[in-house]
Amino acid sequence: MSERHTTNTQRLAHALLNSPGDTDTTTRCAVEEYCARLSGSSTRTAGDIPTDLADYLNKMALHAYKTTDEDIQALRQAGYSEDAIFEITLSAALGAGLARLERGLAALKGNQE
Repeated sequence: MSERHTTNTQRLAHALLNSPGDTDTTTRCAVEEYCARLSGSSTRTAGDIPTDLADYLNKMALHAYKTTDEDIQALRQAGYSEDAIFEITLSAALGAGLARLERGLAALKGNQE
């Protein structure tokens, strides 16, 4: 990846994971790390996530297209606000997406892991 894209990706990740929001930064970072690990990142450790997010994050990282209104409703019933759900979803997508990018770039370089 070019230096420009790397810089922009790092800026995006920093803004999402470290800006003030409805969810604390520790949770957003843990969600991102957890989904990156589920999506095949070999360089990331899985963060500790709240147990009531596990099913949703597993689905987001592995089968996001299967996410339903019922999944979102379950998070609302667990006490998460719309903004918190949005932040959690973005953090999960970031982790999964960056892990896939990492694996794709490694494959292009001939890395078989």
